[in-house]
Amino acid sequence: MRTRPFHLLSALAGLALLLLLVLTPSAGARATGISEAAAALKQGPVYVHPGAADQLSRADADALAQKIKDADKPLFVAVLPANEEFPPENLLRNLRTETGVTGLYAVRLGDGFNAAADSSVLSRDAVQNLITAVRQPGVDAETELNNFVDQALPTLRGSAPASWGDVGPDSGVPVAGLVTLGAVAAAGGASAYAVVRRNRLRKEAEERAALDRLRVVVDEDITAFGEELDRLDFHPAEPGADDAMRGDYERALDSYDKAKSLMGSARHPHDVRAVTQALEDGRWSLAVLAARRERRPLPERRPPCFFDPRHGPASEDRTWTPVGGAARQVPVCAADAARLDDGRDPMARTVETDGGRRPYWEAGPAYGPWAGGYFGGGLLPGLLVGTMLGSMLSTPAYAGEYGGSEFEGGDFSGADFSSGDFGSSDFGGGGGFGDFGGGGDFGGGF
Repeated sequence: MRTRPFHLLSALAGLALLLLLVLTPSAGARATGISEAAAALKQGPVYVHPGAADQLSRADADALAQKIKDADKPLFVAVLPANEEFPPENLLRNLRTETGVTGLYAVRLGDGFNAAADSSVLSRDAVQNLITAVRQPGVDAETELNNFVDQALPTLRGSAPASWGDVGPDSGVPVAGLVTLGAVAAAGGASAYAVVRRNRLRKEAEERAALDRLRVVVDEDITAFGEELDRLDFHPAEPGADDAMRGDYERALDSYDKAKSLMGSARHPHDVRAVTQALEDGRWSLAVLAARRERRPLPERRPPCFFDPRHGPASEDRTWTPVGGAARQVPVCAADAARLDDGRDPMARTVETDGGRRPYWEAGPAYGPWAGGYFGGGLLPGLLVGTMLGSMLSTPAYAGEYGGSEFEGGDFSGADFSSGDFGSSDFGGGGGFGDFGGGGDFGGGF
């Protein structure tokens, strides 16, 4: 009877050894192709195939993976060789199916690049804009992937999958897979709960701090819009007023009331996006009303002035280069357009920072939701790329749920997802929301 524990321990040791042998990659048993990439992406955000190791070094891959983990976002990056192991047709859809996690998937296939996302974490238009922004002739994988990740993280909804551990990307089966099943069963539940609870408390504290900063800025915006309504001095019964004018004025008043109500009930930073969206709608209604009263042609619907949304809808575009950044086209009001044409600085919207008042694009990520309401529809990443706000939005800071959190990306869904998000064959014109073939091959990524 005293020998039974010894036999039992021997049996368990043998079982553990067998599991270790099964899980350890070998030349004959290693998973290949998309299955290998999907298995690695379940354990970490970046996978580099051994055949594409010359595209992205281990150090660069580790740095990219850490950036994504720090942001706590469901973004998956695969660097693959362009060979028969990875046929371009349906590659993104198949990778998403085998990984089984909702999120944004970016693939560097040889010299080409493409991406796709579940629409619940990032819209098709946003993905298309990001691909267009980063795909440049002759750019190397490290630059292209970092540019894509930096621009995608601020607008991506949801959190990283719970399956990601602390290990970096690897060319084979993740290190976590070598842990015996018994150890995982014993420690996994408690460890996962502790991590989730710690992350939740951290995010709650960050959100409270972000919302406190945002209230000051948004209250200033609401007050400014109320003053615009007063200066307008429109009376529904005044001579010349018609139903169209009265409708514009009513919509402006409704937007004002809506903004105040939404801000009063805001509990999270992403709630602010709806507030500034309401203010943008209200200012547009005032611009249309002014045109009707002055008997001018109705203006085209445009985003607000980039430098200060309180200036109202933009009238034109101008080339602008932030300090240390690249030139880009931004929507501007007539007054700021004239200042830029004269070589002067625009009248920028400034906010309080630890270093004093600074333009909002040089402030912290708390202002991401504020700017997102004014510049929605995938426009914001292109406007902010290279600025301090654009860079900081990709960190685990105040606006970690920028864009809304009605859906938590990173959930495991298996094959239960909309193939339409990944299935378009129009690689060139469609922004690469599906397979890499169809309309053409990678073409070197340009």
